[in-house]
Amino acid sequence: MNKLKNSLQQLMKPFKNSPSKEELDEEELEKIAQQEQKLFPYETLVAATRDFHLTHKLGEGGFGPVYKGKLIDGREIAVKKLSHSSTQGEKEFKNEAKLLARVQHRNVVNLLGYCVHMEEKLLVYEYVFNESLDKLLFKTNRREELDWKRRYEIIAGIARGLLYLHEDSHNCIIHRDIKASNILLDDKWVPKIADFGMARLFPEDQTHVNTRVAGTNGYMAPEYVMHGHLSVKADVFSFGVLVLELISGQRNSSFDMHTDAQNLLEWAYKLYKKGRSLEIMDPTLASSAATELVAMCIQIGLLCVQGDPQLRPTMHRVVLMLSKKPGHMDEPTRPGLPGTRYRRSRRPSGLSSTVGTSGYRSDQSHTSESTSNTLTTTATTSATTPGVEPDRGKRPMLSEE
Repeated sequence: MNKLKNSLQQLMKPFKNSPSKEELDEEELEKIAQQEQKLFPYETLVAATRDFHLTHKLGEGGFGPVYKGKLIDGREIAVKKLSHSSTQGEKEFKNEAKLLARVQHRNVVNLLGYCVHMEEKLLVYEYVFNESLDKLLFKTNRREELDWKRRYEIIAGIARGLLYLHEDSHNCIIHRDIKASNILLDDKWVPKIADFGMARLFPEDQTHVNTRVAGTNGYMAPEYVMHGHLSVKADVFSFGVLVLELISGQRNSSFDMHTDAQNLLEWAYKLYKKGRSLEIMDPTLASSAATELVAMCIQIGLLCVQGDPQLRPTMHRVVLMLSKKPGHMDEPTRPGLPGTRYRRSRRPSGLSSTVGTSGYRSDQSHTSESTSNTLTTTATTSATTPGVEPDRGKRPMLSEE
């Protein structure tokens, strides 16, 4: 027991900043680790990864390299190794270890444990067979592996995972970086939300918190980019972007379809208003798509990316919509572009639609639209520039795909 406690003290020693109110305190983490036996001996991980051999390397991010390994009991693992030169990684290491210590859900990647050995700091996860969603979705030679049934189940699984984080976990957790590269797919194609380095605990008695902006270009909600206003609706916005990417096979941040739309969200919205929403569908889905479900998911995606966060549905509402047959849903208002200001308004009463095979065509005008005042941001890997402060337009910390 003393050895366990000393190891955990060593784990926390490099992080001298006192934990914020949103984080679990160090004493609680020690108790969790003792109860759940989440400490891995360094020698075990060296043996599992063949001394972190290059052939076992899965990839590398701002945190550091990730290696595949196999434990003596046959379990396959993924080991995140903190880069010695990563200052941002130390904060993310501590944050991820604390937030995932008690998280258990089928659609959230499972943190098996931690390891600290001298200067080495490692996080140990379940290994997920099919890697990340972006490696299939945005590569033309692999996109056909994702037929409509799989894509629909991925959408529903991500929604359930976010619902768990927002409402059913020990505290409300806002992920802050929902995107295709942070969705892992297991051998049964079950999606798992990963990479909690930028996640935040959310105070129950607040509607939003003001925080430094951190996220990925193309997925961030406008109120978050412009003002640093963070709430669960920021994750809902990112989810909506991801839904439209899954249906279209197009990446929002590098959208180029030679249309008069500046991004995927605007393109999808304009076609939806013309009753032609199915035109955004990835051509590889033609033989497998259930057109009513596709149209419904497009409408759900557009509802999630509305400029006014108050009009976006909660993840509870999204899960309910996905679990029912296509029927009556609210009419989406104009999407908010990351970096745009939005004008709040009340949705007109009785404004709803019925999803059909070609979407819903309506000539009704909407009273909530985002303006065209756009803040242009440049994505940089592991940036450390200051976060956005209200109305000052400072550049946010962004990460690339």
